[in-house]
Amino acid sequence: MVVISSAELRSNMKKYLDLAKSEQVLIQRGKNETFVLTAQQNSVEYDLSRAITVDEVIARVREGLTEMFERKESAKAVGE
Repeated sequence: MVVISSAELRSNMKKYLDLAKSEQVLIQRGKNETFVLTAQQNSVEYDLSRAITVDEVIARVREGLTEMFERKESAKAVGE
């Protein structure tokens, strides 16, 4: 991990963007602000790693619908 000032980042942007591909770069701005510069994964790979299967979608929809109908039935029972 490398710690630099915001002025250093401005002066050597390419250097630190390249470095961020392999390690975190901490940017200190003033005394109280710190930012982390890291390279983002390929967005398609990142999105796919967060994806769920069709079966998972169907299961979650069923759970939600079941819960919704159970609440509706509970409300009817209380109202009777």
